[in-house]
Amino acid sequence: MKMLQEWHNKSLQDKIFSMILLVLCIFVIMITLYPMLNVVAISFNDSMDTMRGGINMLPRKFSTYAYASIFDKNYFLSAVTMSVLRTLVGVGTSVPVMVMVAYVISRKEYVLRGITTRLMVYTMYVSAGIIPIFFLMRTLHLTNSFWVYIIPPLAQAYFIIITRTYILSLPDSIMESAKLDGANHFTIIFKIIFPLVKPVIATLVLFVAVQQWNNWYDTFLYNSSNQELSTLQYELKKMLAAATIKGDANSMGNSESGNFLTPVSIRAAMTVVVSVPIMAIYPFLQKYFVGGLVVGGVKE
Repeated sequence: MKMLQEWHNKSLQDKIFSMILLVLCIFVIMITLYPMLNVVAISFNDSMDTMRGGINMLPRKFSTYAYASIFDKNYFLSAVTMSVLRTLVGVGTSVPVMVMVAYVISRKEYVLRGITTRLMVYTMYVSAGIIPIFFLMRTLHLTNSFWVYIIPPLAQAYFIIITRTYILSLPDSIMESAKLDGANHFTIIFKIIFPLVKPVIATLVLFVAVQQWNNWYDTFLYNSSNQELSTLQYELKKMLAAATIKGDANSMGNSESGNFLTPVSIRAAMTVVVSVPIMAIYPFLQKYFVGGLVVGGVKE
């Protein structure tokens, strides 16, 4: 009732502007949601029927065979467990380490903060390449090991620079007051910095979690010979590659049940499977993004 009363009290120009704004919002929502709804519809549509085309936002011939073929693998549970484990451990170790490194290079009393920051930025543009990195991992005995998922991405320059910029925006008087009260650097980090940088921590948690959850390339490079260390994304990638190479609808079908699986259907089902966990946690962290994602230039 209140909204209707406010609508009647508006002038004609305001009503026209509100209508145009409403239509634009609906249009933006539609073009944003359409790709996601289309992928979900294809994943739940019969594979052979999908090859005819014309699937929009609803499945034309409902089928869950694409999901059944993914979940019906013996290695599926262990691969999901490994993906969840590397995501939890990766977030739990990377975020505290990156916040502590960012705190160190943000302190004026650290005389090497300038060159340290420049070296970090340098690593964002220059890489040794895959082969030297592979030999480095092998020399460090990280291949065929779970820790190859955790140690290499432990401290990433881009996220450290974001956190450092956020810490620099905090008043120095807070840290100086803590020092006068006898607090050391660890006390300042864990009792002052961590509570004050919650928005940037939420941003790091989401970025690192997405990175760890979606990464399949390190499994391919370092742990492809060890099935126990295989991740969900790598197994899905192998399944999709097998379907794509064969390129035959009958190649992944069950002739007895009459169900067949095409690369398009399995690709859509995989997209949904790997996206659901990230989409589930995103609403809880999204509100921190505006305050947390401060991508400023290097001030020093």
